[in-house]
Amino acid sequence: MTSLTINGKLITVNDVDMSTPLLWVLRDHLGLVGTKYGCGIAQCGACTVQLNGTPIRSCSVPLATASGQSVTTIEGLADETGKLHPLQQAWIDHDVPQCGYCQAGQIMSAAALLKKKPRPTDEDIDNAMSGNICRCGTYQRIRAAIHTAASKMEGTP
Repeated sequence: MTSLTINGKLITVNDVDMSTPLLWVLRDHLGLVGTKYGCGIAQCGACTVQLNGTPIRSCSVPLATASGQSVTTIEGLADETGKLHPLQQAWIDHDVPQCGYCQAGQIMSAAALLKKKPRPTDEDIDNAMSGNICRCGTYQRIRAAIHTAASKMEGTP
């Protein structure tokens, strides 16, 4: 048995081996299926969540590492009323997803970037997002959506 904070709520996980990857704890034991399985070797970024605000690949992080920590998943970005995070809205506004499979991981990496750099340059975005692979190649729309969200988060048009 272990506890961790997921999307702002203290959660106790029972009867799960501590070596189980966080991805499978989230999906199979907690029903948070927004985080996707991609490659299983921490290379594609589809499984990205935030651990204490830092983007991590949940497919390769054991539950033991997350124990007692704070995890944010794509389900935790919208506010308590259900209003989308500015990144989620920008993703829609810019028609970013094609297949959509990588998008939760992309958004989680972008959210961490905007916390660190509220007005990122193209280079900042490219560096922060370089570990997230989009097979559909929507990188230009991803960059535009991040810039739009950054502007909205600062209150500028």
